[in-house]
Amino acid sequence: MRFIARTLAVLALAASTAAVAQGYPANPITLVVPFAAGSGTDAVARIVAKRLSERVKQPVLVDNKAGASAQIGAQYVAKAKPDGYTLFMTTNTSHSANPALFTNLKYDPIKDFTPVTRVGELPFALLVNAGFPARNLKELIEHAKANPGKLSYATPNSTSLVASETIKRIAGLNVVAIPYKSSPQALTDLVGGQVQMYVADLGSTMGMIKGGNVRAIAVTTRAPLKSMPGVPPVASEVPGFDLTSWNGIFGPAGMPRPIVDRLNTELLQVLAEKDVQDQLAQLGFEVWPSRDADEFAKYVADQLTHWTTLIKQAGIRPE
Repeated sequence: MRFIARTLAVLALAASTAAVAQGYPANPITLVVPFAAGSGTDAVARIVAKRLSERVKQPVLVDNKAGASAQIGAQYVAKAKPDGYTLFMTTNTSHSANPALFTNLKYDPIKDFTPVTRVGELPFALLVNAGFPARNLKELIEHAKANPGKLSYATPNSTSLVASETIKRIAGLNVVAIPYKSSPQALTDLVGGQVQMYVADLGSTMGMIKGGNVRAIAVTTRAPLKSMPGVPPVASEVPGFDLTSWNGIFGPAGMPRPIVDRLNTELLQVLAEKDVQDQLAQLGFEVWPSRDADEFAKYVADQLTHWTTLIKQAGIRPE
């Protein structure tokens, strides 16, 4: 009798889950972004949210919960109800780098989240302010070595931190890290000359680069980018350097699989639209979706291992 009762309970739960998924979404969806408005991830989120909203016939509202290197947003989503109405567009900062950067992280990037889909990659570039004397990376390295301890770089996220510290280590530079809460403020201070260097995502800086307010002297990818013609990779002067930032969407742990699959299907359709790809390309963003949630889950686990290694090699000690 107990076996029959358990079996009936399981069947009832499965039927209930399927019914919920069939009617999903019946309410607005919140897409949490752990970075400030104006950041590259925020820009990507707003493009994706708008088109997803049109497909599911419900508002998809972007909610910026910035601060603490994406920890505030991550903790919020990890504690949310896993019903598909609170989603998380985030990057390697929260899910790949933070576990190796912080000793008392209050969330687990694997156990506390349900992977939905990888969205793509947002390349970064090494920027200097318009008045900086170095015109390329070779001149920057020479200038930094001639002025040890006198240059500073902005670090509002883990990609900026790890990239800058890796360049420092390989090139043998003595430059000072200046932490920032958000990318827009870091960019403002770079333009104003308060800091001299900033490894920044192209999504939040492309306008400033094109306007001549800042100068891109290298990209962090191993190969040159079509969106940045004439700008060489960091690896041209710092052998072996190759770093980019992935972007993906999660929900809290325990989201019903039918809802995950529905979201994955809708998001893949969104990311396949040429108009969406063109808008994201304007940010320097490369669309690279996972086939399904399982592929994304494996990618997240692999990237956690990869970034842990990068951070240890850069000699960064956890806070």
